[in-house]
Amino acid sequence: MIAMMTGAKRYILAPPNQCSKLGILTDPKVGGYRHSYINFGHLTLLQESDMPFYEREWLHAAKDSLAVETVLKEGEVLYVPSHWFHYIISLQRSAQCNTRSGREVKGNPYFGGMADVETCT
Repeated sequence: MIAMMTGAKRYILAPPNQCSKLGILTDPKVGGYRHSYINFGHLTLLQESDMPFYEREWLHAAKDSLAVETVLKEGEVLYVPSHWFHYIISLQRSAQCNTRSGREVKGNPYFGGMADVETCT
């Protein structure tokens, strides 16, 4: 869970079974393992020529994912389920407090779980 103490941040969240649409680095030997090729900060630059081609392709693939977004503001709490991918954009100076409550291994039949992350291709 994430509690926003002050300020605001934009969160983009996607369930584990969407990993193949998010440009996730799946080789544990590569720096950035389990991070995305996508810079979601470029969402407004789809027509700009300075965006790398591979990133543009991944952004087009991601548009069909089940990703959702929200803005977390001061005094609000966001629950992020186990194994969900998340991308955070600070909208202003902010402070947050995070806590983990364990890991759900089984997952959900609709959104997936740990197995989807481990087998992501």
